[in-house]
Amino acid sequence: MKILVTVKRVTDYEAKLKIRSDATFVETDGVNMITNPFDEIAVEEALRLQEKHGGEVVVVSIGTADCAGQIRAALAMGADRGILVTTTDRLDCAAISRVLHKVCLDEKPDLILMGKQAIDDDSHQVSEMLAERLGYGQATQANQITIAGACAKVVREADGGLETIEVDLPCVVTTDLRLNEPRYASLPGIMKAKKKPLQEISATDLGVSLSPSVVIKHLEFPPKKKGGQMVPDVATLFAKLQNEAKVF
Repeated sequence: MKILVTVKRVTDYEAKLKIRSDATFVETDGVNMITNPFDEIAVEEALRLQEKHGGEVVVVSIGTADCAGQIRAALAMGADRGILVTTTDRLDCAAISRVLHKVCLDEKPDLILMGKQAIDDDSHQVSEMLAERLGYGQATQANQITIAGACAKVVREADGGLETIEVDLPCVVTTDLRLNEPRYASLPGIMKAKKKPLQEISATDLGVSLSPSVVIKHLEFPPKKKGGQMVPDVATLFAKLQNEAKVF
């Protein structure tokens, strides 16, 4: 079984971000960059499935040459090889899905694992678009994944509880927080990762459109919240909620 996992290079969730001078994106220069946490969970799940069923784990990332660091981190965890689709363009979800579609057509994976969303833009759209382009079934927000023959049984997190569905392979599955706890890369794993194959492909050579459907024209921080008020009694609180906040 071949499992393809996507990883994205994102800003550290603990970093204090600033907006670029042109107000089109956040400033990334000098900011610590990490692997998207949901993608780390996807890598871990791929490795666990590989340990049970055998096969190959291929890690794919799209972006500048710096994204090789995130691929190497996944290789250090135990993945077999990496593919870096290089581009300096800022791609939207539709363009990313077109690039991944082409990669999947070439690689022909049995299972595609993706983080349910990236913590930088929180779009939660690429997996759905990719599944539609491939014509594959999909299961999102996976809490548990079991492979049985040519079928994936997925327990997914839904509003109000858990939902169990079955999807024929090949399919696309996205991972949620409670699926697993990603392992730390061992020192031997880090050393081995340096010698594992990492193929670089220019996005322009894939023959797909990189033109975005969504363009960020202006980005700004939300207004600062005003301080709270102290009220002497419940009657005053009710009056303020009714007359000032207009919640009643």
